[in-house]
Amino acid sequence: MDKNISKIKNNVQDRNSEAWIKLCEYVEYIHKKGKKEFSPREYLGDELFAQIYTLPESIGKLKKVKKVWLYGSNLKRIPPEIGEMESLEYFDPYTSYNLKWFPYELTKCKNLKDSRVSTRAVYGNFKSRKPFPKLDHNPVKYFGEKVKCSVCEKPMSHSETNQLWTTQRIGTDTLPFLANLCSKECEEKIPNSPKGYVQFPHKGGAGLKQPSYEEWEKANVVKIIPKELNENDKNKKPKLLKLIRKIWEK
Repeated sequence: MDKNISKIKNNVQDRNSEAWIKLCEYVEYIHKKGKKEFSPREYLGDELFAQIYTLPESIGKLKKVKKVWLYGSNLKRIPPEIGEMESLEYFDPYTSYNLKWFPYELTKCKNLKDSRVSTRAVYGNFKSRKPFPKLDHNPVKYFGEKVKCSVCEKPMSHSETNQLWTTQRIGTDTLPFLANLCSKECEEKIPNSPKGYVQFPHKGGAGLKQPSYEEWEKANVVKIIPKELNENDKNKKPKLLKLIRKIWEK
């Protein structure tokens, strides 16, 4: 693998640790109480929270949670079950710099309107264009023997899934997602990426050509020259150009 391309690590979490056991207890507490906010740092404290590198699959039970607070975490990944959090409106893993990609299932949270993500750290960022790891041989493994198709939710083994990267807009951020797919039909249901990003689902790797920052800027920025306040003043210099992003097309 190209030395500039990071390798995705599996089995990142010690599931026998005090931090993990307490986090699982917290998920159960939020579920039973029907709480609307999920903020594990407050429950675990800084020391234990720093030992959390993923979230329990049981977060899928948090149907009433509207806000997820993961600020400053050491998370390396988030399980696909986050897509089952049907009430989720706000997602905040800001300054979680080890989170370089997200599960495609997050796009299924249809109530998600706002997010705060350190996008400069993610794969495919429009400024740095961090390279996507190559997904041949399915290097991303999940806890358990089965994984569901990210589109149709069909259960399958890890060896059966076709894993692809895609870039999508969720909340107020454009992020890289990993999709587990069971068929070409499900692959074709993944929407095209926003302009200025790789338009199609892909395997990543050193051979992947990503659009340049200039190409992203050309597709997403409109230059507006304001009208002169005094048309008779020929010596007045025009104001600095203002850069305004285009409205994102769905």
